[in-house]
Amino acid sequence: MNVKDVIDKKNIIISNTAMSKQEAIEKMSSLLGANGYISDIPSFQKAVNKREEEISTAVGYGVAIPHGKSEGVDKATIVILKNLSGIKWGQEIVNLVFMIAAPASANDEHLRMLSTISTFLMDETFRAKLLTAMTEDEIYKDLIEQDETKSQEDDLKKVTEDGGKYLIGISACMTGIAHTYMAAQSLENEAKKRGMKYKIQTNGSTGVENKLTAKDISEADAIVVAHDVKVDTDVFEGREFLDIPVKRAIDKPQKVVDDALALSSGYVKSDKEIKSEETEDEGKGSSFARAFYTHIMSGVSYMIPFVVVGGIFIAISFMFGIYASDPKSDQYNIWAAFFNEMGGNAAFKLYVPVLAAYISWSIADKPGLAPGMIGGMMAMNGGSGFLGGMLAGFLGGYITKLITKKTKNIPHTYQGLISVLLIPLLATFVVGFVMFFILNTPMSNLNEFLTTWLKSMNGSSAFVMGAVLAGMMSSDMGGPINKTASAFGLAMFASKIYGPSAALMVGGMVPPLGVALATLLFKNKFTNQEREAGKANWILGACFITEGAIPFAAADPLRTIPANVIGGAVGGALSMMLNITLQAPHGGIFVIPVACNKPLLYIGCILIGTVITALILGFTKRTLSESEMNKHMAAGII
Repeated sequence: MNVKDVIDKKNIIISNTAMSKQEAIEKMSSLLGANGYISDIPSFQKAVNKREEEISTAVGYGVAIPHGKSEGVDKATIVILKNLSGIKWGQEIVNLVFMIAAPASANDEHLRMLSTISTFLMDETFRAKLLTAMTEDEIYKDLIEQDETKSQEDDLKKVTEDGGKYLIGISACMTGIAHTYMAAQSLENEAKKRGMKYKIQTNGSTGVENKLTAKDISEADAIVVAHDVKVDTDVFEGREFLDIPVKRAIDKPQKVVDDALALSSGYVKSDKEIKSEETEDEGKGSSFARAFYTHIMSGVSYMIPFVVVGGIFIAISFMFGIYASDPKSDQYNIWAAFFNEMGGNAAFKLYVPVLAAYISWSIADKPGLAPGMIGGMMAMNGGSGFLGGMLAGFLGGYITKLITKKTKNIPHTYQGLISVLLIPLLATFVVGFVMFFILNTPMSNLNEFLTTWLKSMNGSSAFVMGAVLAGMMSSDMGGPINKTASAFGLAMFASKIYGPSAALMVGGMVPPLGVALATLLFKNKFTNQEREAGKANWILGACFITEGAIPFAAADPLRTIPANVIGGAVGGALSMMLNITLQAPHGGIFVIPVACNKPLLYIGCILIGTVITALILGFTKRTLSESEMNKHMAAGII
């Protein structure tokens, strides 16, 4: 029996009026009578109350599941009551009541319904959906979707028609650290469920791992490319592949694999299916926005090592004295001059040109490198900095792409000369002309305005800026809000404003550290799996890898995400209010001693944010019983 067979939208009540347990039972019974499911209401109420006298049907999580079998029930059903005011149900306060009504002649029908509903309600994300639903229709839709999802999961436990098929893919995120490997793992887990063979290449920060071979590609039944930066897809030699963002592979692996298999088989979706997917993705951005994001992330990905190395070397130089790198100063030290030369005069002068070059490369491949890099260097020299470099990269990429398109019909004999001389020469001229005569002056003025404004911040204004940046960094842990905050921080870093970098790193370190501390201080509120994952979060948080908190946020978003944001925001606000700067936007605990102007105060800001996050989690999460712990373990919830 499916849930939709026993759920009727007419049997759903949303009421915030204060009521007792008995009043709730009477209200729900009366509704069933009015809707024709019960012919003898007193008889059914007596059966329900008898069950309540034996033991309370409050099952924890703010949920009660009263139930009864009676001659007065004409048709098995479930009536649902949502009451955010809270109903005292035995020793507990409940907000969701699922009352099961079964005819006396029913065998174990009501028990099967009870089991199914209980399984659903163990999922905190699902409970959160019900609690935030505004209408009866939303509650009904959530229940049906949950039932369908459960059915699909049960089906996947068996050997499916996909068994033995071969899934391959590539995953690559901006930093090449957490999301790259999470996407690969998500796809591999989905393939395992289906009995498929799999091989996912990861383009990580340390290079390509698990590299796909020509044999892999020729034998593949489905190909997925999950990326936020440009990857080489020429290796597929014309094979169809599913092109998606990394986050979709993490969040919806089942749909991703289904779509990749359909694409490989030549299946053409109907207009109805296409329309449905367009509706589902509405608000996620157009294909242009997706391409724009990919090009930006490609440039930033290649730029980050230059920023980190340059920042650390300059910070080491300052350790010898603020003016120790200047030969005219009494503080002059040859080692300070050496580190300053590498950091300030080499790495820092390169990272904007590198950003522009690889944005242009992402758009136009190899021919775009020279126009993009030269435009980026002009942005650096002309004062338009990070923002000017971004514009130079896009300009170089699209100009190069246009020229390449217009010259593709020139005889093959001349193509070598065209690609080596004509295309880079014309594209670079156009980019240089625009940067020199049009963009550099206004962009330089904008940079100067932002720099002056941010440097003038102090007290409450700096507090607010730090809170906003760190809160954004903590909110979606690697998602678009996080990336937007990071991009702003890098733009300010290019203008030699290092306060935002410090606030952002607080926002990235606090979520995993706060979760780790909470699992240590409030052990009875976390499952064994969560406590084990908490141990790993100490290391991840210290290394500025925010993604360690994602499983906890996914399992309990209504508690974990606000706790992360509040803790991160407080730590980031304190950091900027105290004028703490960080000359290395990545690296976590390893760069703080050398790249931070006030390392002890900075660590204090991180610890304060961590403690706040942990305490919020500790006080908002409910204590788990031993039986609940076992259920969570059996369900594999983390």
